[in-house]
Amino acid sequence: MSRGYFGIGIVNGKFDANAGQLLRSGMCFEADFLFTVGNRIVHQATNTTKAERHIPFYEYQDIEDMLTHRPYMCHPVCIELKPYSKDIKTFIHPEKAMYILGQEDGDLPDNLCTLFPTIRIPTQYCLNVCVAGSIVMYDRFNKME
Repeated sequence: MSRGYFGIGIVNGKFDANAGQLLRSGMCFEADFLFTVGNRIVHQATNTTKAERHIPFYEYQDIEDMLTHRPYMCHPVCIELKPYSKDIKTFIHPEKAMYILGQEDGDLPDNLCTLFPTIRIPTQYCLNVCVAGSIVMYDRFNKME
């Protein structure tokens, strides 16, 4: 049994289907909580597991609300293509993590990404948000065993 926990979520998601798929992937990778920031998610066909019925799901109004009400000692980790982002291949996941993904048509704010560790998946182009989230969870799963 591994120690720690993690949650995953999206900030200002543009497409409900992507958020729905991210929730489903979170359940598949045994996330301990799921969240959205700045929007309300309705049931999507892509969320076939109805993850929010089985895992705590939080809806934060904005980033400040998320940071103020995150679990105690839970370390935010941004997933974003920034010049200063660390390569996921060498990233050591915190025992207690909150993975934050940005919207499909924009970036996470620099003031958030410079405040917390920011990782990137080394691809030529940006990935779909739920694909990126799934890769991060898979990487955590492999490294935390």
